Amino acid sequence: MKIFPQSELRPVRLLLAPFTRFVQLESSGSIVLLLATIIALFWANSRFATSYEAFLHLPIGIAAGRASFHWPLHEWVNDALMAIFFLVVGLEVKRELLIGELASLRRAFLPVLVAIGGVITPALIYAALNFHGPDAHGWGVPVATDIAFSLAALNLFGSRIPLGLKVFLASLAIVDDIAGVLIIAVAYTRQLHLFYLVLVLLLFLFCLLLNWLGVMRLSVYMAAGIALWWAFRASGLHPTLAGVLLALAIPSRTPLPARKPGHHELEGAESPLDRLQAALHPWVSFGIVPLFALINAGISLHEFHADTILHHAFLGIFFGLVLGKPLGITLFAWLAVRLRFAELPVGVRWMDLHAVSWLGGIGFTVSIFIAGLAFLTDESYTTARIAILAASACAAAIGLALLAIAQIRSGNKPFTRARLRQSPVA
Repeated sequence: MKIFPQSELRPVRLLLAPFTRFVQLESSGSIVLLLATIIALFWANSRFATSYEAFLHLPIGIAAGRASFHWPLHEWVNDALMAIFFLVVGLEVKRELLIGELASLRRAFLPVLVAIGGVITPALIYAALNFHGPDAHGWGVPVATDIAFSLAALNLFGSRIPLGLKVFLASLAIVDDIAGVLIIAVAYTRQLHLFYLVLVLLLFLFCLLLNWLGVMRLSVYMAAGIALWWAFRASGLHPTLAGVLLALAIPSRTPLPARKPGHHELEGAESPLDRLQAALHPWVSFGIVPLFALINAGISLHEFHADTILHHAFLGIFFGLVLGKPLGITLFAWLAVRLRFAELPVGVRWMDLHAVSWLGGIGFTVSIFIAGLAFLTDESYTTARIAILAASACAAAIGLALLAIAQIRSGNKPFTRARLRQSPVA
């Protein structure tokens, strides 16, 4: 086996380090996310349920002199903190577009096509089951894939899973998030105010101008981002979308002058994009997203009846995630490869890809977020959340079972730590 000099491997490590860090944080954060979900369900169905409702509506305010601003806790989380979540999503999208799997048309073709399939098919299933019904507008709920839970499920198999499969799932989920953002912006925006829309555009252009002028101070972008968030909220667009636009304006170039390849100082150079993502990602994975789950996953099961599972919105979300996601992802992947538009990632077999397509049916975070925008009555919103939780659990179980079968057929023992091979990159 050819052994490469460490100097030649350093760029490989530097390129893979952000992706590795991203996967590790998402997987670790999923444990806290799951714990927060369990606590929310227990709390909402215990004798302390009234305190849970009081927690959701806990007033939190900001005061400056005589001026004050108060919001209940659930609005701070859903409208303000989730903007930071979408900022991190936007930063990862930008990084993938620059140097990741989405950087070249050929590499991006497979995850983009399968993501499109994973969006269209669940939406069509939901629409077919809710055509002209009162909840027809909920078609956007089953289109999202939860990065944290899906990557955590895949990582249960350790190093026995080829890296290409992890990169494929992460890229698919990222493109999926882009689709989710577009759906939020287009389908779930109600009344728009032209003056503030113009202000949004001007603030975004100002952020791009800061980038063009070479401004590297993140504090300047954060101040502009707060103003952008406020303008989004006043315009009628959901304020969390401000995070995505701000991410596109964050500089991705290093502030240090270019040096010779292999120079040690180059390793310490980080762009504002990398610095901001490294700073925010742990807070999002271990704080904001679990808090979102604690606020939104507290479903009172006393409201669950046998008729709930026959509700058209429940059926549309459940079958959209459990059947629509794997069907759309696998079908579009097969078409892309069959028509020679793309190739399977190195080391990935069709049985592996099909198993991972079921993990794409784990909706949760973004699905619940979209459900809060799509369903305006408490009854419909509760039905949607129950469907999301049930579908995500079902999709995860089927995906893990199929991955285990694929590992057994290949001669590996699933759910065990693989013995690390001696590798110059390891």
